[in-house]
Amino acid sequence: MRPALPRWAATLAVKTAAFITVMCCALAALLGVLVHVSVTDQTVGQARDQALDRLTDATEAYQAGDALLPGAGVDPEGLPAPLRALAAAGERGTMVATHRGRPTMWAAGPAGGGRALAVEVDYSQQAGTIAGLDRAILWSSVLAIGATLLVGAFAVTRVTRRLHGTARVARRISAGDLDARVNDPRTQDRTRPQDEVAAVAAALDTMASSLQSKLLSEQRFTADVAHELRTPLTGLHAAAELLPPGRPTELVRDRVAALRTLTEDLLEISRLDTGRERLEADSEELGALAERVVRASGTDTEVRVARDARVETDRRRLERVLGNLVGNAHRHGRPPVVLTVDGPVVTVRDHGDGYPDYLLRHGPQRFRTEGGATGHGLGLTIALGQAEVLGARLTFVNALDGGAVATLALSPAPPRPGAVPDGAV
Repeated sequence: MRPALPRWAATLAVKTAAFITVMCCALAALLGVLVHVSVTDQTVGQARDQALDRLTDATEAYQAGDALLPGAGVDPEGLPAPLRALAAAGERGTMVATHRGRPTMWAAGPAGGGRALAVEVDYSQQAGTIAGLDRAILWSSVLAIGATLLVGAFAVTRVTRRLHGTARVARRISAGDLDARVNDPRTQDRTRPQDEVAAVAAALDTMASSLQSKLLSEQRFTADVAHELRTPLTGLHAAAELLPPGRPTELVRDRVAALRTLTEDLLEISRLDTGRERLEADSEELGALAERVVRASGTDTEVRVARDARVETDRRRLERVLGNLVGNAHRHGRPPVVLTVDGPVVTVRDHGDGYPDYLLRHGPQRFRTEGGATGHGLGLTIALGQAEVLGARLTFVNALDGGAVATLALSPAPPRPGAVPDGAV
């Protein structure tokens, strides 16, 4: 199983910083090792040549019977055992070791009788040079990594800032703000190089403009069709009223009434789409309003007032929302249908099969119904649009024990000056 990483570890800036850090560390380590090996080989080689030259001079003096130079001797104290064994075997060699607390370069050769003639050369300066070089490599690597991280973070932040701006605009568009645009400076000036972020921003702006024009065309078409239908439907309704009583007349009047209702719904949706709806807010008792809505619907709906509340709302629009929810519950669900008022929250529940999956995922969609249900799918669409105008929140869920539940959360009315809160004495 892959380990669970924190959310911030998934950001592009963190990933880029981690990549830059790893690459810089790897490059610094590789260069440091190469420089260290090269300088160390050169320094050790020079010290070895110096020690071997002194060993040659000491060998000539030893063979001539002359006094040995300082630092030279036969089987001297501190001579490393591996080098002593090499010299006793008749070979010459060198070795770096610590002698009397200092780095020393030893050179040894055979002196006859299984003994070793050796010289020692102070290696402190060369060891200090190598140690200083290692420290310089380490600090220069740290400084280089830090500078690279700062420059990389600056460059990546500029890119991620533009990406976050593009994402914010995309979310605004998905929320319904079709006027939102990225307007990336690079897309405005074609003489500047166009990077990938600019290409994404330009594509999003083009998509938003195309989507906006298509939606506006559809809204105008819906409004125009609804307006054009009103006049002939009014005449058709008047003509239907003049027909003689009978079953055919009832069918004609029923269909004309259905067409008139559909036309009015289309006009209301077009007004909601264009944002032309304006509130006429007033203070209303929610429990009494809910009972009026149920009486006007003519349905067998139970009203439960768990806790009444006064809300600041547009009475006509709120009645429209609740009436549509109650009508939808009776049309597509099964009784009993219960409308519950609990403070500023109203729920309408039926005991049918519940809302379809598409509605729970994406919300109501006009002219879409499933499972052989009748209607045009406009009732809940209008209810959702009017709820947005009211500043309320309308949600749709299915109850665990069956049935659809629509919940409308309103804002309570501000307390009136001098009013006594509920429950106060």
